[in-house]
Amino acid sequence: MTFVQIIKLSTSNFEQLEAAHDEWLGATEGQRTVSRELICENRDKPGEYWIIVEFPSHEDAMKNNDLPATARIAETINSLADGEPEFLNLDVRRVG
Repeated sequence: MTFVQIIKLSTSNFEQLEAAHDEWLGATEGQRTVSRELICENRDKPGEYWIIVEFPSHEDAMKNNDLPATARIAETINSLADGEPEFLNLDVRRVG
């Protein structure tokens, strides 16, 4: 079953967040289990971002979570966020 994680965060350091993401992409090449990701900014609340990450399954998401580079980017996200990021963990029941 497809698994989606949505992270909501606010930051005034988006460029640094993107640089950390690029570093993570390089460090996890050939290892990460992400199927697709979207990084969106809320048009009505500039500085509020929604990161939507899709995995083939929850198990694949956990494999990705266990990568050392994923732990590093999680720390970076927490340090760059203005406040505590919010997480939603969703099992996809239907795609239409």
